[in-house]
Amino acid sequence: MSLTQGFYFEAAHTLERAVDADASRRIHGHTYDGEVTVRGVPDGKSGMVVDLAVLRLAIESTRDKLDHRFLDEVQGLSVPTLEGLCAFIATDLYERFGDALVSVRVGRKASGDSCLLSLG
Repeated sequence: MSLTQGFYFEAAHTLERAVDADASRRIHGHTYDGEVTVRGVPDGKSGMVVDLAVLRLAIESTRDKLDHRFLDEVQGLSVPTLEGLCAFIATDLYERFGDALVSVRVGRKASGDSCLLSLG
């Protein structure tokens, strides 16, 4: 059984790229939306794969590292792309959930972009 929790954060960054290069090099920001999915067998006593309160607290801890930050300066975030954000979030949450963590998605609804990192 899978359990998914959504969240959002707002942050700014710069990017080096060939297309839209000038605009991307300037500091600009986005509202990002994310989803974290864990999988497992529901506990016989609680009936839960993971207590949502525990999942939300873990996500909040990771979110605090990104929300209202200049992503270029976030320690452990290689390149502040959607792909880089997925990898950063997955690495941070894997320490807490291990192999129960099966995917991380990060997107920007305003532009219709998203990245999905499947771990399982």
